Amino acid sequence: MARPIAARRLHEILESVEAAGSASVEELAARFGVSRETIRRDLKALAAQGRLDVAHGGALKRGVGDPPFAERARENAEGKAAIGRAAAAIVEDGMVVLLDSGATTHAIAAALAARPPKGVTVCATSLADALTLVRAGVKVTMLGGEVDPDDEATVGLDVLAMLPRYRLDLAFVGVGGVTPEGDVTVFSRVAAETRAVMLDAARAGYLVADHAKFGRAGPARIPWTRPPAALLVDVAPPPKLKAALRAKGVACLVADGS
Repeated sequence: MARPIAARRLHEILESVEAAGSASVEELAARFGVSRETIRRDLKALAAQGRLDVAHGGALKRGVGDPPFAERARENAEGKAAIGRAAAAIVEDGMVVLLDSGATTHAIAAALAARPPKGVTVCATSLADALTLVRAGVKVTMLGGEVDPDDEATVGLDVLAMLPRYRLDLAFVGVGGVTPEGDVTVFSRVAAETRAVMLDAARAGYLVADHAKFGRAGPARIPWTRPPAALLVDVAPPPKLKAALRAKGVACLVADGS
């Protein structure tokens, strides 16, 4: 009997992801009354069959999600590096800075490591960011939680629980896409909620995105309670997109590519 039940669960998981565009491990575990580890095995099995993508603590409709981290890091590396330098220039001595995980935020970690400000503390979720900064002599606090094997970063409720415990001056948060209507999106509800809390926890929260994200849409909108300080980009958005962002209270800052 166990095998038909498991097969039916796989079918219903796939239907849910197809309908909604994404689903979290926690949502699926609660729905089917099984452990999160069982759901993770189910998702990996469906991903191996090429029927969905696994990312950020859940599943995405096939072809909707981010490409692998290494591929994202290579894409427009110069633009990401320019954003990294621009973000690092905002950081002042003695600040506490939150870094989201991702290819563009990793460029910020690299820029900070190249010229570390004095007395700065970085709260990080990415293992790669933490190592880059620690090796440069920067004080790092890892936000605890389960490690997502795709992004090699901590995710989930433990990360959210830790954020209010820190006095954060700045937060730099990555995005999955910026729609033509000016919606800032990512590829799962869990990722969207996490990034909203990150932005709201800091005195000034910055979104970061290179121009490849313009016009791209993930299934989940980042639901911040107050607009971010700015969206840091490598190239100015097209006029219509810039106006749409402005209408939502989001200003754009273009990084100097030099």
